[in-house]
Amino acid sequence: MYKIISEQLRAKIEAGEFRPGQQLPTELELRDQYNASRNTVRDALKTLVDAGLIEAFSGKGTFVKQSIVPFVITVTKDPETGFGGGEGAAYEREIQEQQRVPSASAPRVEIQTTRPDISVALALEPDAHVISRHQERFIDGIPFSLQTSFYSRGLVQRGAERLMDPVDLAEGTVRYLSETLGLEQVGYKDTIRVRPVDETEERFFDLRASSQRSVIEHKRIAYAPDGVPIRLTITVFHPDRAEITINEGEVPS
Repeated sequence: MYKIISEQLRAKIEAGEFRPGQQLPTELELRDQYNASRNTVRDALKTLVDAGLIEAFSGKGTFVKQSIVPFVITVTKDPETGFGGGEGAAYEREIQEQQRVPSASAPRVEIQTTRPDISVALALEPDAHVISRHQERFIDGIPFSLQTSFYSRGLVQRGAERLMDPVDLAEGTVRYLSETLGLEQVGYKDTIRVRPVDETEERFFDLRASSQRSVIEHKRIAYAPDGVPIRLTITVFHPDRAEITINEGEVPS
């Protein structure tokens, strides 16, 4: 019976009887319509949720899922700047080339005691202090990603004082550290994973009532010529709004 219910609802969605964003009949209405049990109706709806056709919102009901065209982000080296893609000017240019409008909040700058994962990534002692620069990023006004970069506090003490300024560095932090301290970024290591959402991400992406409970996390460690890590950048993407591209070798534009 649950398969019959799910297939009939699927047919109505595909025929346009239920439009994207429209609410489906309630569980009680479906139980009455099909003379089915509560568990049968829930199994039918779960089948459609798993198929990506509907979304279930606690206390609100089920709605036809709106089709989302993901934004493409290339995380490999930008050919124009030579720096890692997905950041700074390379990120903004890529979004603009997709006929979209990028924007971001002013950086929130803090001095933090490192977490163990940050200490390991930046080769710092446990409980060392780092500078964090955090921004909320949007595309066409829609929440797209959260990006936080971590730097050893020692870089500020050596003269890179603008890392503490709560404004965008026009030339980018990679070039700023090169020009100020002679720290050249020669490579980076990227790690991409899907993980459970946390409370801050729930609020920013408005996932609190959604059936989607995961985010995409892109972690980048950048290195100087001597192998010392310069920075750690963690970017968290909405699970449905990002398509991450990695190019290797000679790839046509």
